[in-house]
Amino acid sequence: MEEQQTVSIGSEKPNIKSRLGRGLNALLGSSSDAGVPAAGIKLHSPEQDEISVELIERNPFQPRREFDQRAIDELAESVRKHGVLQPLLVRPKGDGYELIAGERRWRASRQVGLETVPCRVVQLDDRQVCEAAIEENLKREDLNVIEKAVAFKDYLANFGGTIEDLARQLSMNRSTISNMLRLLELPEAVQTAVRQDRISGGHARALLPLSVDQQAELAAQIEKQQLSVRKTEEAVRELLKPSGEGSAAKAAKNEKPDLTPHVLGLQDNLREQYAAKVEIKLKKANAGQFVIHFSSNDDFERILGQLRKSA
Repeated sequence: MEEQQTVSIGSEKPNIKSRLGRGLNALLGSSSDAGVPAAGIKLHSPEQDEISVELIERNPFQPRREFDQRAIDELAESVRKHGVLQPLLVRPKGDGYELIAGERRWRASRQVGLETVPCRVVQLDDRQVCEAAIEENLKREDLNVIEKAVAFKDYLANFGGTIEDLARQLSMNRSTISNMLRLLELPEAVQTAVRQDRISGGHARALLPLSVDQQAELAAQIEKQQLSVRKTEEAVRELLKPSGEGSAAKAAKNEKPDLTPHVLGLQDNLREQYAAKVEIKLKKANAGQFVIHFSSNDDFERILGQLRKSA
């Protein structure tokens, strides 16, 4: 009877965290860290098993929302000729397995009708699976900034912590993550344009200071006229110039004072701190409101927890 090895990856969480930001090899250990063969699966090598594609489910923490079918078709042709050259990463889930990394290979394998695929089986909890999925996709050029922002937001909503904590775990700059999260404040139509590569992340960032209506209008103009990021920034500056409103128009706005650069800076700091859209609304010079937006129950609980902690 074959001896089966069981290795629990990540039993010491501080060590796992210290290795984030350096790829899946760092997260999961070297190739000498054997996978976890499930009962009834023949162990072909110390590193991988052959598992039925029908026993494998998608990764619920997959940051990628859009898959290019043409790219899948090309990969499927390669799989048809050469097989799956790199094993998928999976974890046991119920009577089957759940993907951690390798969804495109899994899709291509199903497309060409493979019955089994090579897999490396590891034991990771939900948080580690989410971290591995982000790390696997994070630095790929074809993963757009909206997908990255959604992955960051979902991670913070599911597992708590601050932007600074996440930045430290992923070895990224805090402002980079914060700026990506701010893109989720854009109208859905603009986010879709970024997802579909009709406008770039640079275009989207340039739109952030505008009102929702202005963002949608200028995004459509960018797409139609193929404006560069620099031209977009110039258009934004023009839109933000004072319009010379008279006293009647000022009165219609109840004489609400404009936000000073200092207040705008505080607003940005709060957005970073809570990983959410925060608005400071001034009713008069010394009175106003803080408005913190949330998009789900998990988001609400996360923000509430941070407020209580601060209090």
